[in-house]
Formats: sequence, C-alpha cells, structure tokens
Amino acid sequence: MRKILGKILFVISSAILLVFNALIWLIDTAVNFVKSIAKMVIVFLTRGGCLLFIVFGALAITYPSLLLFILFLALFPIIGGITLSYLQYIRYSVTEYLFDRAEYLSNGVYYKFKTFAEYRQDYKNKQREKRRKEQERRFAEQQKAWEERFNQWYGYQRTYTNGYGGQNSYGGYASPSTDFKQKYEKSCDVLGVDYNADKSQIKAAYRRKARQYHPDLNQTENAAEKFKEISSANEFLSEDNIERYKKYFA
Repeated sequence: MRKILGKILFVISSAILLVFNALIWLIDTAVNFVKSIAKMVIVFLTRGGCLLFIVFGALAITYPSLLLFILFLALFPIIGGITLSYLQYIRYSVTEYLFDRAEYLSNGVYYKFKTFAEYRQDYKNKQREKRRKEQERRFAEQQKAWEERFNQWYGYQRTYTNGYGGQNSYGGYASPSTDFKQKYEKSCDVLGVDYNADKSQIKAAYRRKARQYHPDLNQTENAAEKFKEISSANEFLSEDNIERYKKYFA
C-alpha cells in the first residue's frame, strides 16, 4: 500500500514540476521578448537624437496609451525577473519535498529534511553557495587577467629596453599595471592600512572597519554602502595581490 501511495505521490510531484517548468519557461520567454523590444526602442531613440526624444515625449503625454506602453517595457522585465526567482524557489521547495516523500514511501529511503521550511532554507543555502562560487570564479579570472597583463607588460618592457640600449621610453604606452596599483592603494586607504601591510594587518583592519560600519550595528545613512566598499577592498587585498604589489611596486 505504501509503495502504491509513493507512486501516486511521484506522479503528482512530476505533474507539479511540469506545471512549474511551463510557467517559468513562459515568463522567461516573455521577459526576454519584452527586453528585446525595449532595446530596439532605445536604439531607435538614441539614433534619432534629441529631436526624436522631444517628439516621442510629446506623443507620450498626448497619448496615455503610449506612456503606459513605455512603463510596461520598463517594469515588466523587473517584475518578471522577481516572479521567476520566486517561482524557482517555490518549485525547488515543493517538488523536492514531495519527491523525497514519494521516495520514502516507495523505497524506504528517508527524506533529507523533516519540515517544508528546511527545504526552503536548503534552496537559499544553495543559491548563496552558487553566488559565492560565481564570485570566486570571477575573482580568479580577474587575478589571471592581472597576471597575464603584468607578464606581457614587463616582458615587453625588458625587450624594449634591451632593443634601445637601456632607454626607458615607451612611446606613449601606459603600463597596464597602473590600474592594479591604483586599485590596490585605494583598497588600502579604505581599510586604513599601509601599502606594505601584510595579510594579518589587513584582516585586523577589516574586522575593525566591518564592526564599525556593519548595517546591523550602524544605522547611519551611508553605513551599508561603506560596508560594501570595505568588503570589496578586503576581497581585493588577497595574498596573491599583496605579493604582486610587493613584487612590482614596493
């Protein structure tokens, strides 16, 4: 009897999953379609210059339906994106909960979580982990790009210097390492540490600043923005970047 109930629940879960997938596909398609129309309208207006903007604005005031159309193009992708995120969240929570129960009834495999709330939290944790990995991937790509630019520049510098008898002129080319140096020193300034500070000093400074500007502890208007700036600075001042700065600029 339990196995029969498990199979019935599995069929119901599969049907619910199909409904969610269809809804998500429809909304995603609609959002992308509206975005493409909005882009075409923007391209059309920008190519027409200021005069076309003025004419279009006058028409929007004269014809309210045109104004509503513009608002639709602007708001639908935002509302659609929020709806998509919520549907994906509900889809995971509901279907995982039901499939686990179906598996338990059919094969006796105990479900991962006891309550529905735990499945919702599991989705949030997975999304958070996904964002963290994506952030790490972007950071690793940035680090690799910095390294390649440094190697290319200093290889070119040595070749140019040797080829021109030790002269230190580069024909107006700016070093690609300038951006790195500026960003590194700005990050140090944000945390209030010396440019030659080691990782332990940077960590200590970050903790102090983070406690000072954490939005949960500091209710001032710019606390959240300042905390984000501090976190970005700390992330940039990685051990690899500390070594890179000391190697080329210290």
